[in-house]
Amino acid sequence: MKVVTTLLKKFIALALIISSGFSFINGYAQEKCKNFNVAIYARAYEVQKMKDPQWLESTWKTISSQLKIDKIYLETHRDLLIVDRETLENAISFFKSKGVKTSGGITYTIDESNQFQTFCYTNPGERAKAQEIIEYTASFFDEVILDDFFFTSCKCGLCVKAKGDKSWTEYRLELMKNAANDLILTPAKKVNPNVKVVIKYPNWYDHFHGLGFNLEAGPNQFDGVYTGTETRDAVFSNQHLQPYLSYLIFRYFNNLKPGENGGGWVDTGGMRFYDRYAEQLWLTMLAKAPEITLFDYRQMLYPLRPGWEPVWKNQDVSFDYSDFLPADTLASMATTASHSLNIIDKVVGKFGNPYGIKSYKPFHSQGEDFLQNYFGMIGIPVDLVPYFPMDDEMIILTEQAKHDPEIVEKIEQRLKNGKDVLITSGLLNALQNRGIRKIVDLEYTTRKSEVKDFLLGRRLVEGDVPMIIPQVQYQTNDSWEIISGMNNGLGWPLLHQGKFANATLYLLVIPENFSDLYNLPIEVLNQIRSTVMKDLPCTLEGPSNVSLFMYDNRTLVLHSFNDEPVEMKLVFQNLGKALSDILTGEVLESERREAVRFWGRTFSPEKNAFNVKLPPHSFRALIINEID
Repeated sequence: MKVVTTLLKKFIALALIISSGFSFINGYAQEKCKNFNVAIYARAYEVQKMKDPQWLESTWKTISSQLKIDKIYLETHRDLLIVDRETLENAISFFKSKGVKTSGGITYTIDESNQFQTFCYTNPGERAKAQEIIEYTASFFDEVILDDFFFTSCKCGLCVKAKGDKSWTEYRLELMKNAANDLILTPAKKVNPNVKVVIKYPNWYDHFHGLGFNLEAGPNQFDGVYTGTETRDAVFSNQHLQPYLSYLIFRYFNNLKPGENGGGWVDTGGMRFYDRYAEQLWLTMLAKAPEITLFDYRQMLYPLRPGWEPVWKNQDVSFDYSDFLPADTLASMATTASHSLNIIDKVVGKFGNPYGIKSYKPFHSQGEDFLQNYFGMIGIPVDLVPYFPMDDEMIILTEQAKHDPEIVEKIEQRLKNGKDVLITSGLLNALQNRGIRKIVDLEYTTRKSEVKDFLLGRRLVEGDVPMIIPQVQYQTNDSWEIISGMNNGLGWPLLHQGKFANATLYLLVIPENFSDLYNLPIEVLNQIRSTVMKDLPCTLEGPSNVSLFMYDNRTLVLHSFNDEPVEMKLVFQNLGKALSDILTGEVLESERREAVRFWGRTFSPEKNAFNVKLPPHSFRALIINEID
């Protein structure tokens, strides 16, 4: 059976790669991606080195012999280093001669090594320098991207005095909104009326407002947005971002400025093995990004290291990278990037528009930070939106929604309209004194419980890992438990439901440690998925750390982030479906499930369940076909 397997195996099993349709020169893929552009970003430090023609020629030969590049962003400033005019002009001329489009880049840092020291936009001297940099850059390029750091963390005396009684969030949001207009956009367009200024937002979106990234104003001010889709390692990194964020954040920013999200951006930071790097690229493209930017020129020159090989069970990891490259080429990260992008390019053009269950994040909101990405990692497809979804059959509301002053009224109206709502325990806690109990009488208590086993109906399912959950109290028969967390004969809601008007309010109780969602038994995960996804064409059964990506043209993707092979089931709510592999045309085997009936009523119709086998850190692209 043909699957898209681990990147390491693709290096080892050359025959498998060739059978995928890649074209090779001396055993190495030289194919240009057809469904998206590939860009590379060069920091000011490396652009300044391009003053040396020999260095520029030799480094570009190393990269371009392994990776086909459509565009390069040449950075003019970082850490108060401004690339001189002659060097910039020569670099632009060099890349244009190679058929590579050139755009400008700016990083507004004073000293990145000093805890990412940003400009102070209260300081007149630093404001003038920021304006000088954009004017200089706009004189060279018709497109300029601002990398990550157009925010401020400054708390100097000038800032403290100017802030007054405002919160730091209030002060910085207004400060950076004005700085964008007065210091960046207006001066840039005065120098070059044709310049397009794009703001690239980093990956920590739930905390943007505290540093002045204004997602309410910024996407409308700037000519375009760009997305930092790097998630790196979820455990051994300070941010602990879940892999699903590489997909979700692009979709979120696209919802902020539809059609103007220029692409995704991935670096090699925090990489313990090649597949983790590849997954970030894949998920960016599964979100249908039109361009991927590889950060950066320097990192694409990094030699491949045996220490970056994944060591999955019973897998031989001994191989010689040079076997897959032209004889005079030094194997570098450009090789890994090219393999990864060629793999996803074979399928991404087959997909329609991504969709998922909408989750509402009001502007400048915080609460249960990044929780939607954990839902994505247990197989619930999520679409993060900045507006309240009134028409979808089911939506997910986390604690972030509390920042909408009319949120309870909006929930009530949805339910009256016959549209279900799932809220989390964090949102329940925030709203229980704001009227949510007028809908369903639930109380988020101060008590916690350690649970390991779970009750589904009358069936007790044993878990492997104890976890702490908040105790939620309810009025018997006003609402009812679907899943209970159990300890020593007592139980508390984990998944709960209460009827109101023409629909149902569901409550999902979130463990104190979000990652304990991954430790829920398979039967519990299956019940949560089937409840939340009941209005989607299919639901997912199996372990956690598998994501489902759905598209509006009957295509879908399953991706496993597990270190061992897993087998999942895609369960379709209606019969008459067939499932096949997009690359091979192979039709997957299915099992027919009989309808569930009690007392003359049908509680669950007949369904088809398809078995999908996934190797470690791999995906399969599938298409749903109608049958008679």
